Amino acid sequence: MTIEEYWKTFVSCQPEYQNESYTAWQFGEDPSNLADLVKRGIKTATTSGLSFYTADQEPLPKVGDLSMVLNAQDNPICIIKNTKVYQVPFSEVSEMHAYKEGEGDRTLSYWKTVHTDFFEKEFNLINQSFSEEEIMVCEEFECIHTF
Repeated sequence: MTIEEYWKTFVSCQPEYQNESYTAWQFGEDPSNLADLVKRGIKTATTSGLSFYTADQEPLPKVGDLSMVLNAQDNPICIIKNTKVYQVPFSEVSEMHAYKEGEGDRTLSYWKTVHTDFFEKEFNLINQSFSEEEIMVCEEFECIHTF
């Protein structure tokens, strides 16, 4: 099913969203697994670096934003709606946020290890160095549609 077909199916089930906009994207380094965690209700949060929004001149996410989560093949898996968005230095990401990200053993220690590796690579791509003082954009969301 294409992105457009998936959206049409969604709004036919939930017509209150028919005039809303959405973005479609993949999560991180393992998009299919992460999309599955979202679909199963395990992953209810994500984190990105504020520097990436600045570098790409993209608007920051906000509460109420709708996103279509795609797998590694760019197939739609589900639609999520942001319920909370906040900014905090990497070093201050909470255990609860790490748990809500739903990855690995869901501990802050696991989260920091995996995300340090991820952000070091990503910051390198925009010719910046990563530090634990980097501001992170933390999003919490609910899965509002799966097919």
